[in-house]
Amino acid sequence: MVDEYTRHLERNKEVKGKGLSQFRMKVLADVLLFFSPFSVAVLPHIVGTPSRENMFALSVCVIGEAISWASIPMFAWLLYQGFEWTGNAWLYGLRLLVLALVCEVPYDYVVFGSAFDMRSQNPVFGLVVALIVLGILDLMYAWRTSVLKVVLSAGVIIIGLLWDFMLSIGQTQRLMNVGIVTLGMCVTYYYLHSRENTMVFTAAIFGAACVLTPGLGAVALHYRNDKLGYTHRWTRWAFYPVYPIMLVLCAAIGMAN
Repeated sequence: MVDEYTRHLERNKEVKGKGLSQFRMKVLADVLLFFSPFSVAVLPHIVGTPSRENMFALSVCVIGEAISWASIPMFAWLLYQGFEWTGNAWLYGLRLLVLALVCEVPYDYVVFGSAFDMRSQNPVFGLVVALIVLGILDLMYAWRTSVLKVVLSAGVIIIGLLWDFMLSIGQTQRLMNVGIVTLGMCVTYYYLHSRENTMVFTAAIFGAACVLTPGLGAVALHYRNDKLGYTHRWTRWAFYPVYPIMLVLCAAIGMAN
């Protein structure tokens, strides 16, 4: 049975035109994301160990990490779009959970130099938490607007934020919780998607308040063209292994030096 996403793909086979298609946005987001493991595992071997005694190295590594944060609004948007178009949200969530589990060991090697460390979890877990929150909010969407609905919706969002906080999702430099920003972006898109300018402006302001660069990533959404941009159906699956490959490469380089 053909799902809604496949029908959407068929309608958008023509990928010509200006702006960011989903394909282009994923490529851009992955390029930005690469700065995170690179700045943590590879840059210290080039500029020195980040410390108070070596402020140059600390600054360079923090800047590299901050550049990667510009990808958060893009991944959050792609998650929201995937949630809207998927024919099976459970299967979509399972794929993300498997990806998060696959990424965890190389992520720990990149950040902590060991195979297992609970001080921080990889950013894909932030997408999983955000998807769960979106799913629960969507279940309550049809309810008649009431104080109870507002309170329960707020409670679900707060619980999601607490999970992101307790798991310390994506906190490699201890400056920002990537999971919290991801969930905040997803909730913004969920409630404001029908108001383009308000949505982008709100996401940009929220991102700018989170160490600036996520705000720049949110602005990029205004230049999307709402096309998928895939020339083949299998192309969307090719993006799943990109992040774990990044982590493995950076971890290998880091341990080799």
